Amino acid sequence: MVENGPITGLPFMKMHGLGNDFVVIDARETAVTMTAPLAAALADRHRGVGFDQLAVIHQGDGADLALIFYNADGSTAGACGNATRCVARYEMQRTGATALTLRTERGILQAVDVGGGLTSVNMGQPQMDWQDIPLAHEMDTLKLPIEGAPTATGMGNPHCTFFVEDAETVDLAARGAEMEHHPLYPERTNVQFAHVIGPDHLRMRVWERGVGVTLASGSSSCATAVAAARRGLTGRKVTIELDGGTIQIDWRDDGVWMTGPTAHVFDAALTSEYLAAL
Repeated sequence: MVENGPITGLPFMKMHGLGNDFVVIDARETAVTMTAPLAAALADRHRGVGFDQLAVIHQGDGADLALIFYNADGSTAGACGNATRCVARYEMQRTGATALTLRTERGILQAVDVGGGLTSVNMGQPQMDWQDIPLAHEMDTLKLPIEGAPTATGMGNPHCTFFVEDAETVDLAARGAEMEHHPLYPERTNVQFAHVIGPDHLRMRVWERGVGVTLASGSSSCATAVAAARRGLTGRKVTIELDGGTIQIDWRDDGVWMTGPTAHVFDAALTSEYLAAL
């Protein structure tokens, strides 16, 4: 709902990065109280708008802007790489800037316009210690004691990456749903299945925590690139082929940089009648 007066509608933007789609609400001028039920209602692709994640823009408090993320089930997410890139692109086009900072639960992230319609975001250093991801108890995060020996990585949210012979043949819906709730992950987890195409090239498919099967995921791409490098399967700079397109990941000394295209699809507003009925 919108604070300070009667509900008259709520403007929003629809964006996507490689088919990973978002509703974005700019709350810097109009205060918005987002709740889990409202986020879940908006995520309904039949009765709402539909999205993989919802991003709400706030004043930056030491950064150019701040972001809070919600999953399709109404739960919050600590990081959302593709939404961060989409919002960064929007803000740079709005202000004419070529670089900016965004405050998230992950920390303050840097974004840069690299030309050619591509936006890069530094998603920060990966979390590789069990307590930081977090996992349920101490263990080696490189190969978890789970069938398939996946790798655990934190990118502001938990990830579980399986390296398989052929990611195309995995029953993603069944395996992803099962692994999201594995007892080793007390906060649930995002799940990736990837195979190696070459020393700097991966194919990956994604199940997102609180969402389900998605065409792409920025933080999952970062986690998979880190896991592949740690296991000696690739170098630290890779191209990842997702169901929704191609993204570039570069694990540098200052963090994991993610580069790819974004799309601002349309602007619209939720009606007062829709909001009042929630």
